Amino acid sequence: MAYRKKLLQIFCFLSLPLLLTQWSCEKFEGDQTVPSYLKIESIALTTDYSTQGTNSSSITDAWVYIDDKYLGTFQLPARFPVLRNSKSKITVFAGIKKDGIAATRVNYPYYKRIDRTVNFVQDSTISLGTLSTVYEPKTRFLYKEDFEQVSMLLDTTRSSDVAIEKTGSGSPETFEGDHSGIVTMDSINQYFECMSHDPIDLPNGNAYLEMNFNTNNLVDVGLLFYFGPLVLPSYVVTLADTKGQWKKIYIDLSNTLQANATADKIRILIRTFAQTDHTKIMIDNLKLVTFSSPK
Repeated sequence: MAYRKKLLQIFCFLSLPLLLTQWSCEKFEGDQTVPSYLKIESIALTTDYSTQGTNSSSITDAWVYIDDKYLGTFQLPARFPVLRNSKSKITVFAGIKKDGIAATRVNYPYYKRIDRTVNFVQDSTISLGTLSTVYEPKTRFLYKEDFEQVSMLLDTTRSSDVAIEKTGSGSPETFEGDHSGIVTMDSINQYFECMSHDPIDLPNGNAYLEMNFNTNNLVDVGLLFYFGPLVLPSYVVTLADTKGQWKKIYIDLSNTLQANATADKIRILIRTFAQTDHTKIMIDNLKLVTFSSPK
């Protein structure tokens, strides 16, 4: 036994340099290439206002593909290495925080991909600056409200203590254009609820609700489903206090639409219970977008 143990120790000692050499070669193989670098400052949205509404967006990330292979998702602005030393195709998808949650980042399906061809050079940075995207041509806008028309497309419900109004022309509280929607509440008038004016055909698939908002109070946003004479509310997200800043949110309605797929019609539904004596809620640029035709 002692003799065999001694042989094993000698074998391990003699094999160690070979094992280390093999491990080192495998570790560094293919890693000797000096990378190029790609830089993206931001991604902006361009729209046809008359048909698509505002170009306001909140694109936080770039989903990057090199020659159709996924490279990674990068928070903007970004500078990242690319192991290329040649002409390559770059594909970038605009990324957003679904439902306003940082942990649920997705590439937004309604924004069109961006394609570029660049010539990578080792140890050099190629800057794409600010990229521009547009809505996918097949995007359908089932509802838009920018508060710029004479009549609002949001109705205060009978349950509400206060009505939604428009900010005055030139008001510093307006997000963009001439008007935004505004709700002011106090210690007496503490409940607000509104819905889209006309019933909307139920999307036959996924859909998102986009909106800009500025609030010092929690606000529930969802859909009202119509099943014949039966009406069922379904709230999807709760907007948090924005500390006086306007924000943009992309609300994924897909799960609640699938859960209520037998409904006939829907309305957008917004409500809040005042938590302070000086509650103020401002909203703008509501858009209900989908790819599918209605049921």
